[in-house]
Amino acid sequence: MTLAVVNRVLLALLGLALLAAGAAVLTASRPLGGRHEPLLAPGARSWPPPWWAVLAGLGACVLLALWWLLSQLRRGRLPAVLVDTGDGAFAVLRGRALEEAVAADVREAVEGVARCRVALRGRRGAPALRLVLELEPHAVPADVLEALAGPVLARARGSVALPALPTEARLHVTPRRARRVT
Repeated sequence: MTLAVVNRVLLALLGLALLAAGAAVLTASRPLGGRHEPLLAPGARSWPPPWWAVLAGLGACVLLALWWLLSQLRRGRLPAVLVDTGDGAFAVLRGRALEEAVAADVREAVEGVARCRVALRGRRGAPALRLVLELEPHAVPADVLEALAGPVLARARGSVALPALPTEARLHVTPRRARRVT
């Protein structure tokens, strides 16, 4: 699940919980007789709730809130890659620059690709690529993968100075709309 989906689900659950709490308070109270009448009946106020359930529910809410906060702070993409210059020092290559270069190389070198999205994942010393290729209807997936595995990824491996660059490629075919016959 993506972070946006999790955020929407949590927001919907929070809204439903607040709605249910409001409805429970309104239905548990006796009809409002005037402005000086209490919202909860005296009998409802004297009944103690089961404290273990309240504490367990609050603990679960705290754990869910911490998990949500940590997932908000986690980055989906790698911001930079360390490149060994060969003299004992390291250069820093921006992740966006590498992504844009690989995407431009794919569009230029691989025939039959309508769109290409590249995401750099992993760690700074061990990056990995994730490519989503949208193929045109006439493209042959085996030829696209062969061209991708050959010169495109060889240039990407050379630019980060690594012997191996793990890559995941997802191929989708662009749907062709049927022509109208008149």
